[in-house]
Amino acid sequence: MRTRIMLAAIAAATSMLPMRASAETVEGQVKAAYEAWDAAFNQGDAKTVASLYSDDALLLPPTHDVIEGTAGIEQFFTGVIGSGATDHTLQPVRIMEDDDTVVAAARWSAKGKDQAGVATTFQGIATHVFEKQDDGSLKLELHTFN
Repeated sequence: MRTRIMLAAIAAATSMLPMRASAETVEGQVKAAYEAWDAAFNQGDAKTVASLYSDDALLLPPTHDVIEGTAGIEQFFTGVIGSGATDHTLQPVRIMEDDDTVVAAARWSAKGKDQAGVATTFQGIATHVFEKQDDGSLKLELHTFN
């Protein structure tokens, strides 16, 4: 169960490298952000994963913990990656935006082992709230997943 919760956290966490908001569509920016997040996670780089979040971001994993800030987010994902989670993917379901914010819902999946040590695929749903930065990039402000 703990491994499953940790893998669920992966997905949520799932948040992203800063993306330039140029002529790209918001959908393209979010997809690129998801690709960057997945790449950092799948390389086992919790520090880079955490850098995709704003300094005061909140991560709300299925453990019911409230994790605030990049140091806590890095620590959380260090544990998830250390549990053997691999092959994380995020697939957008819906993307919405206003002047300063982008909200995205996504399906996530990752591979790992269940409590009995049997290889399995975990999956769930994640919500990401991005704040548009002055330089045109997106930073994750809130990430929750199950």
